[in-house]
Amino acid sequence: MTKIRHYKLEPKAPSRNYKVRYDADLNREQLDVVMAGDGPILVIAGAGSGKTRALTFRVSRLVEDGTDPTRILLLTFTNKASRSMLSRVEELVQVDTRSIWGGTFHSVGNRLLRRHAELLGFRSNFTILDEDDAKETMESAVSSLGIDTLAKRFPRGDVLASIHSYVVNTGCDLVAYLEGNHPHFLGLTSEIRGVFDRYAEKKRDSNAMDFDDLLLHWRTLLVSHPEASQAIRSRFRHILVDEYQDTNHLQAEIVDLLAQDHRNVMVVGDDAQAIYSFRGASFENILTFPLRWPDCRAFRLETNYRSTPEILALANQSITHNRFQFPKELLAVRASGPNPALVPLDSVDQQAQFVASYILQLRDEGTSLGEIAVLYRSHYQVMELEMELSRRNIPYEIRSGIRFMEQAHIKDVLAFIRIIDNPSEELSWKRAMKLFPRVGERIAAEVWERIASRHDTLASFLATKQALASRAAGESLRFFAAILRKLDSETMRRCPADAIRHVLDEHYRAYARLKFPNAQTRLDDLEELAGFALKYDSVSEFLRDLTLERPIAGEELVVAGTEDEKVVLSSVHQAKGLEWDAVFVIGLCEGRFPSARAMKDQATIVRLPPKLGELPAADAALVRMMDVASPADETGHREISIPGEEEERRLFHVAVTRARRELFLTYPVMMRDRGRYEVLMEASRFVREVDEDLFEKIIVS
Repeated sequence: MTKIRHYKLEPKAPSRNYKVRYDADLNREQLDVVMAGDGPILVIAGAGSGKTRALTFRVSRLVEDGTDPTRILLLTFTNKASRSMLSRVEELVQVDTRSIWGGTFHSVGNRLLRRHAELLGFRSNFTILDEDDAKETMESAVSSLGIDTLAKRFPRGDVLASIHSYVVNTGCDLVAYLEGNHPHFLGLTSEIRGVFDRYAEKKRDSNAMDFDDLLLHWRTLLVSHPEASQAIRSRFRHILVDEYQDTNHLQAEIVDLLAQDHRNVMVVGDDAQAIYSFRGASFENILTFPLRWPDCRAFRLETNYRSTPEILALANQSITHNRFQFPKELLAVRASGPNPALVPLDSVDQQAQFVASYILQLRDEGTSLGEIAVLYRSHYQVMELEMELSRRNIPYEIRSGIRFMEQAHIKDVLAFIRIIDNPSEELSWKRAMKLFPRVGERIAAEVWERIASRHDTLASFLATKQALASRAAGESLRFFAAILRKLDSETMRRCPADAIRHVLDEHYRAYARLKFPNAQTRLDDLEELAGFALKYDSVSEFLRDLTLERPIAGEELVVAGTEDEKVVLSSVHQAKGLEWDAVFVIGLCEGRFPSARAMKDQATIVRLPPKLGELPAADAALVRMMDVASPADETGHREISIPGEEEERRLFHVAVTRARRELFLTYPVMMRDRGRYEVLMEASRFVREVDEDLFEKIIVS
């Protein structure tokens, strides 16, 4: 095979004198982006390629070229990112950047809507509802319509708010969304529509908007109010958008509308890091930007300042298996390092032991614990590792939420199991009782007070014939007692997995679907908890292992240094944008990463404009789409279907490119399925589809 050596020309110096030495401070790719002229521009910025630097210097160059700072709009996904960029611009060109319009879509929308609120039927002092406010307003809408939520098993306020938000931001049809995500609510579609209408009325009556309204009403101003639209569009001369691959349908439409006159729009993003479709982000936005702006120029940032050549070789080869993308090749600045390690383990327990042991080895070799991360596809995959780290006294922090066993749904179900193991535990009784309709804090406390004084609390509760509460709450408590009665058997006490599944099947599965917007993820966690419990022969032993944190002899770790020196445990989704010296990606089994559910999800449908073949600026990757596009409809449009596998591979790409120096990819060869059997697992396709010589294989004994 021919050996390839890359050579980069020195950046061409800018033709005029600037205060900022752009040619000295930027590489050639970044300089081309910063110095590009007017018109629509797409910047494909690979992982670790310095896109923030390019955007910052682009704003500086616009100011130095005489652009009025008040006519620059910089849209980011956090206000912190915007402040950081503009602060750097101020350092570079000594201009007060407070006059630059910078911030999130929502913060900019808020500022503009304050100026035009009356056109939309609001006053300029409208209130912005946070998530809790939106939930309460949604529940008030349900109540005002007289819906019997218990009889109809109607979703709770936060579930309704989540459905409403997704539909608003994506433009998705409500029925289609319910079919794919909440099929158990399909029979309630008309009632849900009615609630959404009443929710909108209540917000208007209260002079209030939720976060989604800040985008929805902004779009309404641009589309339906010509004078306001003209005023807003003419306010900005240059529009720059960061993390464009994470925009939703509504945000992309706003950007297109804002730029339709002057056409000076630069969007920066990485299609290979588009991983948030579950939040409503639209991969279509970045993929079809050259189609919506046929005269756009495309730039690529491919020089990677983060990872070693060996890590990038894996990342580059893996992502080539995605058909729908802008091809790119990340090139390393860092010196060579070890090949990524592929580590097959006998079981999830051995996986946890290996990761914990190797973390200690890395620390002994000089890597700070804070520079080590363990990444996973789903939160349940870290359960055994959390327990192993606790046993070894290795400090860690969870970036993907709270510790697995401390999550509400885990504690809810375990409350039932704890009652069987220790009927005198007040907290578990009260927690479990409050999971039933019409049993609140007061009734739970009263019931506990009545049964707590008796010798055998559980037997007393199950045997009592008298009413423990009002009629409505009494029905719930009788249902609760029926569940406990089945749990209070020798069979269940000897099989905690069956006990967990009994609680799930009899009550908690239905409860979770009404209670949580992400119910399926939580139910998956509980199924995995049941699978984990299969290794135990008693409820007592199972609960004891979950709560005890026994250090292993000889491996007690006393951490010197700051409190920040903790191993990071994070889902890949939460890790985007972050980096560490050493990264472990665990659970790389087929069906787990990639996720079996994601692979079955409905494919992303992208609609192509009718003149694709005539677009000279279209990327070759876009032209290749025609090979798999549907026949043209009556308007000449064609569609392509992007399988769920591609987003899962992008997620793997994000995981791999978080590592600077060392990368470990682990998977258990055997796992318990959700029954009682050990199942032989296949390594993820993402490690099977690349060349073996990209890895160093570690055999653990």
